[in-house]
Amino acid sequence: MENVVLVIHLLLALALIGTVLLQRSEGGGLGIGGGGGGGGLMSGRAAATALTKLTWILAVAFLVTSLTLTIFSARNANTGSVIDRVEVTEGDDNLAPPAPAGLEGSLLPPSADDAPATPPAAD
Repeated sequence: MENVVLVIHLLLALALIGTVLLQRSEGGGLGIGGGGGGGGLMSGRAAATALTKLTWILAVAFLVTSLTLTIFSARNANTGSVIDRVEVTEGDDNLAPPAPAGLEGSLLPPSADDAPATPPAAD
C-alpha cells in the first residue's frame, strides 16, 4: 500500500510541476494562452482559470499523499534509538583496524637520521 501511495505521490509531483510551468506568467506560459484571437477552443482567460483549478487540485492531492506517507512512516518507525541496535560483545574494546606490518611500534614520522627514500635510477 505504501508503494502505491508513493508512486501516486511522484506522479502528482510531476503533474504539479508541469501545470505550474504551463501557467501564464508576465511573459506568457510555455505556449498556452497566447494570442487573443476568437477562433480557439478556449480563450486565454478560460485556459488560465482551468490551469489554476487543476493546479489547486493537484496541490491538495499532493499534500494528502504527503500526509499519508508521513503516517505510514510514523507507524513503521521504531521507538528506540539507532545506538540501541548496536551490539557490543566482549573483546570488542579495540575496534580500530590493525596496523600494517612493520608499523606496529610507532606511527610517528621517520626520524632525521633515517635515509630519505630515493627514486630508482633512470636507465
